Amino acid sequence: MLAFLRGINVGGNKLIPMAELRALASGLGFGDVETFIQSGNLIFTTTLAPPAVEMALERAIAKKFGFTVDVVARTAAQWQRYAAGVPFPDAASARPHLLLLGLAKAAVRAEASEALGPYAKAGERIHASDDCLWIDYNAGVARSKLSPAVLDRAAGSTVTARNWRTVQKLTELVAARAGAAATAAAAAKKKEPR
Repeated sequence: MLAFLRGINVGGNKLIPMAELRALASGLGFGDVETFIQSGNLIFTTTLAPPAVEMALERAIAKKFGFTVDVVARTAAQWQRYAAGVPFPDAASARPHLLLLGLAKAAVRAEASEALGPYAKAGERIHASDDCLWIDYNAGVARSKLSPAVLDRAAGSTVTARNWRTVQKLTELVAARAGAAATAAAAAKKKEPR
């Protein structure tokens, strides 16, 4: 499972040290907890479904840190689908820091792409699917009119975004975990009495 915190450790606001986030997630019963960079990317094992993970983390963060943070969770299988289905492969190779995957907390509204079109003033390319938005900020993010608030309104729920480099790194971590799990399962199977 992967969970993504929105808007933490930016500009001195909503500060959450990653060691404390890992401890918090472990305290919720999540296993093999790992973080990647300071923006709040968690990888862990759990039997909970994504909505239950989101609720548990949001409540625990509010209780421990005293502020609210939106959390979006995805299964490893969902994450691997994103990584394999990038709609703008040219942007992924030419400008991975400007290609963003926006993960929506709820199903993306069918009209999201049309709603975002008028805000794509700098030639941004947008691809909406059922639970995410891909945006190629080919002229840069800083001056874009596709702000977090605009994305939230168009999608119909909170959106948190990660650039293609982060998507790739998290995909590597997910694949490594899957490989380790498969190896452990094969070793356990060999030890079973025949």
